[in-house]
Amino acid sequence: MSQKLKFINTSKCTFYATVRLRVDSYFSDNQISTHANSAMWIKAFFFLSGFVGLYLCLLLGKLSMGAMLVLAVLLGMFGAFIGFNVCHDAVHKAFSHNKHVNNVLGFIFNLIGASAYVWNICHNVVHHTYTNIAGHDEDIDIAPGLIRFSPLESVNKLQRFQHYYAFVLYSFAMVTWAFRKDYKKFFQAKIGEQISKHPKIAYFNLFFYKGIYYFLFIGLPLWVMPINGWQFIIGFLTYLFAQGLVLGLIFQLAHVVEGTEFPLPNNEGNVQEAWAAHQMRTTANFSGKSKTVAFFCGGLNQQIEHHLFPKICHIHYPAIAGIVKQTALEFNLPYIENLTFWSALQSHYRMLRKLGKESYG
Repeated sequence: MSQKLKFINTSKCTFYATVRLRVDSYFSDNQISTHANSAMWIKAFFFLSGFVGLYLCLLLGKLSMGAMLVLAVLLGMFGAFIGFNVCHDAVHKAFSHNKHVNNVLGFIFNLIGASAYVWNICHNVVHHTYTNIAGHDEDIDIAPGLIRFSPLESVNKLQRFQHYYAFVLYSFAMVTWAFRKDYKKFFQAKIGEQISKHPKIAYFNLFFYKGIYYFLFIGLPLWVMPINGWQFIIGFLTYLFAQGLVLGLIFQLAHVVEGTEFPLPNNEGNVQEAWAAHQMRTTANFSGKSKTVAFFCGGLNQQIEHHLFPKICHIHYPAIAGIVKQTALEFNLPYIENLTFWSALQSHYRMLRKLGKESYG
């Protein structure tokens, strides 16, 4: 699409102004910072130290192949959890009031396989603005021709079976991210609505940081670890598949579940909805009451709050969720939520089936 999308507030909805005022009042009345608290720092330390510890055990520990595969799975999962809990907040400038702290923690994205620079454009700018709009939201364009996430896209014979194979493809998310996606997004003419004009240093950084990642997870292990090439390939893919599956599942449960909408702009390129109301119709929560899920998912289980307030650290989402939900109900806006991870997973499965098999006929 070539038109610049615009959100038209046809109803003069004051929802966002109201909910923002109430959330701001919560923090000011309770004298709480919107950034990380001590519990957030402890959580960040847990995931970062756990990842480094697992990496060193794999690299330096003389373990059996079975033990190394188990550690590879855990390393992949911890890589995803670092992305959720540390880097995601940092790149949104939500972790700390100090931009240098955010920059350092956001940089870690590069060390777990994803370009922090490309992520900022694809996720912070494009996805958060054009959520669930086919042809504009990069997050629902993960495997064109293989997975159909929007009812506005054409459907093919293969996608009749996507509710079976999609979960397998999610496992490849980190493989493509580390070796293809960042390069493709960086060099394509546009990312969503954003024309790709990168500063010269960004070109150097893309390849330099990818080189560091390849050295840490390919070169150094092959040099130091007492394994042959096939054993390394099996272990490396196990690590990437574990990381990719966790990433793929958590991200899709927030936008491709029953109840979420996939708006179509009109001929003038306008979305007949206020931006905040659009977020409420295209985003869903899951396991909002679970402290365990919140601990591991880094607030991505409360995507409604995150999309409305991306610069608030996710550690505060449980506290403001009630404010957001009550305000949404007052303005007759949906507050889509699945009570558990399992119910969200089932809803996503049914959506895949509906968008594939049932749409094909």
